[in-house]
Order: sequence, then C-alpha cells, then structure tokens
Amino acid sequence: MAEGNIYSAALMEHNAHPDYKYEMDDPTHVHEGVNPSCGDQITLALRVEDGVITECAFTGSGCAVSQASTDIMADLVTDETVETAQHLADLFMKMIRGEADEDELEELGEAAELKGIALMPARVKCAELGWRTLDVILKDQA
Repeated sequence: MAEGNIYSAALMEHNAHPDYKYEMDDPTHVHEGVNPSCGDQITLALRVEDGVITECAFTGSGCAVSQASTDIMADLVTDETVETAQHLADLFMKMIRGEADEDELEELGEAAELKGIALMPARVKCAELGWRTLDVILKDQA
C-alpha cells in the first residue's frame, strides 16, 4: 500500500461487502460507539462463551474507513480469547498512533493495512471507532 493511501483493497472490500455487519441474535455484550466528529456510529455485539469471542457483529453507518475497520476487527477477533482480542485492540491503537514496530504488525493481519491512517489525523477516529467500542466491552469483562 502506498504510504498515505488509506483506501487499500482490503478496506474497500470490507466496506463494500462486510461479512460481520448484521444484527446478532442473543449477544452476551452490546455497546454503542459514536464518532461525533464525522457522525459514524456503530452498535457492536459480541457473544462470549468460556472466555472466547464466538461471534462478533455490528450494525450502524458511517464512512468507509469506520465501517471497514470494524468489519476487519470483527473478523480478527472472532474465535479468539478475550485476552487475545484485548491484546489485538491495544496493538491496533498503538499502530494507529504510529507507535508500533513493524514486526508487531503481522499479528493484525489485514488490519495492519490501515497503518497509513496514522498519517491522516482526521481519519484516525474513524478507524478507531470499532476498536474503541470493543475495548469498552472487553474492559468490562476484566
């Protein structure tokens, strides 16, 4: 991905065809996230069983960055332990602030393609929305 081009193929694909954007039946955790600076809003739902996120879904609306980043996040944390998901959320936030080492980013999979957003301060909150919402839910688990 060209440095500064945040609209990677993965971002565009997850925005156009999100796999995790749907209303979940019987979630164990739900939290609403809002980005007041540009109007993005999501409702994140998780099903956590025995310390494992067995399902992650979201509904809402917003820009391509917020919606794709949330879909990428949902894919990454599904079937992971709460502890692993928290580690990935912390790592993503570190990356988006421009503080992560390159060797750490492999753990983020496709989410690492959003690294260039760190260079675009106006888009950072968009990319963080799903991750911050997940963080609130996971911290309630601790």
